Amino acid sequence: MNLAPLLTASLPIKLHAFAAMGAFVLGLMQILAPKGTLSHRAIGWIWVILMAVVSLTSFWIHEINLWSQWSPIHLLSIMVLILLPYGIWRARRHQVRGHSVTMVSIFLGGLIIAGIFTFVPGRIMYDVLLGG
Repeated sequence: MNLAPLLTASLPIKLHAFAAMGAFVLGLMQILAPKGTLSHRAIGWIWVILMAVVSLTSFWIHEINLWSQWSPIHLLSIMVLILLPYGIWRARRHQVRGHSVTMVSIFLGGLIIAGIFTFVPGRIMYDVLLGG
């Protein structure tokens, strides 16, 4: 493992990557820990903020350009920014199942599936993990 490619990257990439790593860890905690507790709500708010940072910073990252300077990952970022408030709304309405489905979907799509694509050869996280 070599952090140099990430540490020398642009500020938006650093913010994006470190927020994603934090959101990944907190997201796993949220999925595994008891629900409805004060700690679940506190960690949940931090997770929401981190996911917003991950999504917003993606708009300053243009390494894959399929449509001018945009890529499918930017569509995913828009989806996350729409689903985050929806998930919060469902929690506040005590729609536990809907809240859970929304937030787990964001975790799977916005972190796991999108994260897998960051480990493609030639990308920064590939270089971090495999020292490319």
